[in-house]
Amino acid sequence: MLLSEDVRKLLRCPRCHFGLRAAGRTLDCVAGHCGAKFPVVDGVPILIDERFSVFAIHDFVRRQATFFPGSRNSRVRRTIRRVLPTISKSIKSKSNYVRVRDVLLSETASPRVLVIGGSVLGEGMEALTRTGAIELIESDVSYGPRTKLICDAHEIPFEDQSFDGVITQAVLEHVVDPSRCCEEIYRVLKQRGVVYSETPFIQQVHGGRYDFTRFTHLGHRGLFRRFEEIESGAVCGPGMALAWSFRYFLLSFSTSKSMRAVLRVFSSLTSFYLKYVDYYLIAKPGALDAASTCYFIGRKSEKSLSGRELVELYRGAV
Repeated sequence: MLLSEDVRKLLRCPRCHFGLRAAGRTLDCVAGHCGAKFPVVDGVPILIDERFSVFAIHDFVRRQATFFPGSRNSRVRRTIRRVLPTISKSIKSKSNYVRVRDVLLSETASPRVLVIGGSVLGEGMEALTRTGAIELIESDVSYGPRTKLICDAHEIPFEDQSFDGVITQAVLEHVVDPSRCCEEIYRVLKQRGVVYSETPFIQQVHGGRYDFTRFTHLGHRGLFRRFEEIESGAVCGPGMALAWSFRYFLLSFSTSKSMRAVLRVFSSLTSFYLKYVDYYLIAKPGALDAASTCYFIGRKSEKSLSGRELVELYRGAV
C-alpha cells in the first residue's frame, strides 16, 4: 500500500468509523454490525461509502474515468493546450503555501497534512513538498500520479484529530454538501490544526456534472466559521474572471466540439493578457467583489463565528 504504516493505523471505515484490517486485496471493517469491505487497487485503498457518495466503487476498480468523464484528451489537444497561453493565473497561491508551511512548522517539526483533491500537485504547493519535513497524504476521487487514497470528502476515512493540516484547493465547488465536508475537515484536524482552502467565486462551470457551488469571500469564510482566521482574500482576481467570462460567452454560441475548440483557441489568444492585470488589482478591496477565486487560511478553534460577526468581516468596496 502507498500509505505509510503510521497513516494506515489512522484509517477508519467511511460507513461506521470503526477500524479497518487488511485482508488480502481488501480493507475490511472490524465492526461486526458493519461488515463493509473496501478494495485496494495497485496499493490505493478505495474507501467510498456508496450509500451517500455520487461515486461508485466499481468505477475505481475498473479504472473508469470518474471526476471528468471523457476527459482523456488526444495528444493533439494536449499539445495545443501546452502551446496556447492560458487565461488562468493564481496570483497568491505560491505565497499562501509558504505561509501555510511556516504556520505548520511553527507548531510541529513534522506535520502530517491531508490533501483533498490531490491526484496532482496543486498550483503553488512546491513550498510544502520541498521542505522534506511535511508528510502529504494525497486523496482524491480520481487516479493520478500522487493519489494515495480514493475517498469522498463527505466521509473522510480517518479517525478524529489525525492531521496537523488539511488542504482543499479548488475542491469545495465540486462537492454536493460543502458544509458537511468542512465539518469532516474540522473533525480530522488536531487541536490548532491548520486548513487551507481555495474556492472559485466568479468562474463558469468547469467540472461538468460535478460542479455545484460558488462562494463569495464571506461565503467562503462562513464555511469555515469554526476556524480562527489567519489570512483570507482573493487568490485569482477580476482579470481572470473577465477572461473566463469572455471564453464562456463565446462557447455558449455552439455545441459543436470542433467549433468550441476553435472558440477556445480564439479566446486564449485574445484574452490571456487580462490575467496579468490581477497583479495590480489583487490586493484592492474591489477585487474581493469580483475575484475569480478566494482563499482562506485558518486554525481550528473552539469558537464558532456568528452570522453577525461574519457580516462585519466584509472588506469589499461596495
